[in-house]
Amino acid sequence: MPSSPLWRGPDRRDHPPDPHPPGSRPAARRRRRRLTVTLGIVLLLAAASSVLLARAGDRAAEPEPGARSRLGYGAGADEQDRTSRYPRVGAGSFAVAGDGSPVRGEEGPVTRYRVAVEQGTGQDPDAFAADVDAVLADPRSWIGSGGLRVQRVAGAVPADFTIYLATPLTSEAMCAEGGLSTEGYTSCRLPGRVIINLARWLEAVPDYGAPIEVYRAYVINHEVGHEFGEGHEACPAPGRPAPVMQQQTYGLDGCLPNPWPILDGHHYSGDLVD
Repeated sequence: MPSSPLWRGPDRRDHPPDPHPPGSRPAARRRRRRLTVTLGIVLLLAAASSVLLARAGDRAAEPEPGARSRLGYGAGADEQDRTSRYPRVGAGSFAVAGDGSPVRGEEGPVTRYRVAVEQGTGQDPDAFAADVDAVLADPRSWIGSGGLRVQRVAGAVPADFTIYLATPLTSEAMCAEGGLSTEGYTSCRLPGRVIINLARWLEAVPDYGAPIEVYRAYVINHEVGHEFGEGHEACPAPGRPAPVMQQQTYGLDGCLPNPWPILDGHHYSGDLVD
């Protein structure tokens, strides 16, 4: 009796003899039919299993809608690309920019500052210092009031305050020393220390509506404004420039982006909010 892994012949002890011998044509045709049907069923089952596995693979590869941003899909991928430009935490030590700057401003006492950048961030202290100098030397900045002058100093030269560029986690820890909670997102000022969050310096904030250079000038003037004794201010009215002491990082409340405390030669401000 021929055997096959897909088919086994009848047990002659339980069944009467087949009227057609194994070599006869009817028996051979039946065997072929049974073998064909059995093979067809096996192939159908295999095909169905492949489809199910493929669909399961698709479900495993595609995250649920609510998880797309968490896993780096869609808008989340842009955020992931941006954050790859800088570390979340650096060495915790700072390199001070070299040299210094001339005295800027026409009248008033000279306030001296130094600039320092956290090590391990990939940022050049001298380049950051040049950006800070350009902002504070602009006549639309605080020197435009005519009541003070500024100068950057280097190294061990005494300074009235230091402007730090720090990673999100380092800036959060520094601000927390003064009881301020930034959640690693915003910049802050403590007495004698202006702390600029590296993430905000490199990517500003969503929907700010102005080039990165405008936001950078704003964050420098805002935090240095606190060092000069200025408090937070509100948007005067929708469509008007935001006061530099408005917390523009958290939103503009209908105002337009504005990085300068002096507009048209006059100190521009809003109502105090704290």
